[in-house]
Amino acid sequence: MNKTVDPLIPSYKRTVAVLGAFCLFLSTIEYLIPKPLPFMRLGLANLPLMLALDILPFHGFLLLATIKILGQALVTGTLFSYIFLFSCVGTTLSALSMCAVRLLFKRRISFVGVGVIGAMMSNISQIGLAWFFIFGKSTLYIMPPFLAVGLVTGISLGAFCEHFSAHSLWYRERLRPACS
Repeated sequence: MNKTVDPLIPSYKRTVAVLGAFCLFLSTIEYLIPKPLPFMRLGLANLPLMLALDILPFHGFLLLATIKILGQALVTGTLFSYIFLFSCVGTTLSALSMCAVRLLFKRRISFVGVGVIGAMMSNISQIGLAWFFIFGKSTLYIMPPFLAVGLVTGISLGAFCEHFSAHSLWYRERLRPACS
């Protein structure tokens, strides 16, 4: 198979573009799923971020997180709303915590553990914002189901990443040190 690739574009940028498009696709799918709260999402669009942990340099990973945040806001029409703030803070804390865990523990924590940490950081930050901006003490009522959904999706996305990373030739060809 003959690949025509622009030699002036570093390979990580092509990977960012592919994973960014995947984020937007998953954001669109996730947007179609009914939500009990406007800012509550399953986190499907975090899957490309988790996969990027071991294949992108840190600046590429941050670029992907930015694409995910802005792209998701454009797809859902929430760019100029409080939901954007929730998404931005949740994704930023989630991405940075997943990267830190992957970097500090040198892949000794599986993608399942990374997914759970990322989901919990995102959910805790969003619960804090909901407490401060919207619900006040009533946030205590939405906290248990919100964290439970995050735990389940963190485990599920992590399990998918484990399977994908173990069986994908595309992924294996791009491996590098975590968040290097």
